[in-house]
Amino acid sequence: MRLHNHPTTDTLTLTQVLYALSDPARLSIVENLATNGSQPCGAMCLPVAKSTASHHFRVLREAGVILMTAEGTQFINSLRREDLDSRFPGLLDAVLQAAAVKGP
Repeated sequence: MRLHNHPTTDTLTLTQVLYALSDPARLSIVENLATNGSQPCGAMCLPVAKSTASHHFRVLREAGVILMTAEGTQFINSLRREDLDSRFPGLLDAVLQAAAVKGP
């Protein structure tokens, strides 16, 4: 199984994090992880092709929003809340709160 590189907390950039959170599918992944905790990729029901889902997970990982940990034959995704909060205090909570507000 291929191991993934994750950016360190001090290299996280606001533009990369905001870009990662700007897509509705990726925001849905982050909301799911914030609500339900760590999960494998396959446990999240995304209405996209497997390759597209892999792309979304990669963008989130490379931006430093999620941590992907190998466990057996799958990857477990977890939200890097502590890292994001230490680098950009209040950002994740503000984004999740804004996402929870549903428009008409």
